[in-house]
Amino acid sequence: MRELSPGETLIMKAIWEAGEDISVPELMEVMRRKYEKDYRRTTVETFLLRLSDKRFLTTYREGRFAYVHALVSKEEFEQKLAGKTVDFWFKGKLSNYIAAFCAGRELSEEELTEIQRVLEGIENGREK
Repeated sequence: MRELSPGETLIMKAIWEAGEDISVPELMEVMRRKYEKDYRRTTVETFLLRLSDKRFLTTYREGRFAYVHALVSKEEFEQKLAGKTVDFWFKGKLSNYIAAFCAGRELSEEELTEIQRVLEGIENGREK
């Protein structure tokens, strides 16, 4: 999976948060309203072309509007990004990543319980 620029990442985030295919005018409105990015249509089209070249999305026309369809899921992107971060910054040691992530943070009991549940789920999955 190829890397994304900050602008491309923000466009993909807006598309994923839409939860379904989104028209280009709707995407522009989300970018303006939610992310305070008043991109021109040509700028958005450039981002979409680059993202299409990287195989993150495809576009299609329906009636008067062009629509955007994500080809890569948010979860898949998050997993690849987290893996690259662990590999690059923590030499592949997930435990060091988790320690760095939690350092200096106040974790609620609910967060600690959820982290423990996730880790137990991973451990139980290995026993099968």
